[in-house]
Amino acid sequence: MPSAVIGRSFGPPEAYALEAFDPGPPQEGEVRVAIKAAGVSYVDVLTAMGRYQFKPPLPFIPGSEAAGVVEAVGAGVTHLKEGDRVFCGGIGGVFAEANRFKAAGMTRVPDTMSFEEAAVFAVNYQTAWYALTDRGRAKAGETLLVLGAAGGTGYAAIQVGRHLGMHVIASASTPEKRALAKAGGAHATVVTGAQDWREQVAAANGGRPIDVVFDPVGGDATEPAFRNLGYDGRHLVIGFTAGIAALRTNLPLLKSASLIGVQMRDHALKRPAEAEAMRRAVMELAAQGAFSPAIAERRPISDHVAAMYAAFSGKRQAALS
Repeated sequence: MPSAVIGRSFGPPEAYALEAFDPGPPQEGEVRVAIKAAGVSYVDVLTAMGRYQFKPPLPFIPGSEAAGVVEAVGAGVTHLKEGDRVFCGGIGGVFAEANRFKAAGMTRVPDTMSFEEAAVFAVNYQTAWYALTDRGRAKAGETLLVLGAAGGTGYAAIQVGRHLGMHVIASASTPEKRALAKAGGAHATVVTGAQDWREQVAAANGGRPIDVVFDPVGGDATEPAFRNLGYDGRHLVIGFTAGIAALRTNLPLLKSASLIGVQMRDHALKRPAEAEAMRRAVMELAAQGAFSPAIAERRPISDHVAAMYAAFSGKRQAALS
């Protein structure tokens, strides 16, 4: 019988144990997938702790994105078949060796992409694409400042921004993370937390202000980044790995700049047709090899506690397999 990481109550990674779990055969409109790799992100761990903006029902299997092979197809499913390599996910249910998923919207993994790469691709790259193209109105020739550039969404934003023709500046705390950002396509890097950080950002953009900030970090990083924006600058709020920031409202007024929230799940609920078109566009680019996600570490599912702590500590996204 396959296994899954299951929690009977919300709590730290130790509250979740590997247990036997049989999802059963697929129901109408579903497929059963043998999960080959699952992404482990900061938000996944936050949700497992019961500290995210919504709480799923218990018992709970963590994880939001994975990739695997279709084992069985339920009635009414015509676009997938047994043996297909697919992206899969949802609000939980993927830290498992097998599970059932709704087939609508599921797509095949490109032949050029490994299961581990696919497991950390969909949410990060769709979020970055939605943030920049829709909420951020990004244009070729503009400058993008990416905070948390070595994280899952930050790294995706570097590659999406580069694809859109933007000048990309990546902020990261260590030489290793800055090297990763450069390898991912950043034109320049700056040192997160440096006393002259704002000066470094300005120098990396030839003394000019920034057009778009991609901010999955929050905390003390938000206000200095906002202050580097120019006229009609857009500061995209993706998340708060360093805590929720407070920004004085005179700053947007004085700069004629905008603070913009980015919540892909809400977009999918409010504008499903737009969200589906966006998802298709990102997947087509993936099939063309336009994006290549980075993975910090690969661990077996039995090592889920260490993988969850690594993701929660701010390291790059890990993959369970």
